[in-house]
Amino acid sequence: MISHLSLGVRDLAASTALYDRCLAPLGYVRRYATERVSGYGPPGADASLDLFQVGAGSTRSPIAGFHLAFEAPSLAAVDAFHREALTAGGIDSGQPGLRPQYGDGYYAAFVLDLDGHKLEAVHHPA
Repeated sequence: MISHLSLGVRDLAASTALYDRCLAPLGYVRRYATERVSGYGPPGADASLDLFQVGAGSTRSPIAGFHLAFEAPSLAAVDAFHREALTAGGIDSGQPGLRPQYGDGYYAAFVLDLDGHKLEAVHHPA
């Protein structure tokens, strides 16, 4: 249903470093980078997530309720996503663990990126 998504960021270099780290355990890579945009997707595919530089003076925050979830190939990948995001400056918004309220075996972790976008890595049981 969704072809791609773009997020505005105030510090593209710092945001790129965070996304490089937290998306790697999920199997996503940076597909391209310029001075204004970094694009991410699976290896060998088009980018489906772009980070755009919006300027250091921008004071706009993500709209309340915004939430972007990434599929994770394993429980360990969810754990690594969370750890790497925090290492790169992200903020914990939910430790890795089971979320039975969302379904049997639903294992996820949540972080806020440097601009306050809420990110989730989730592994669904087979």
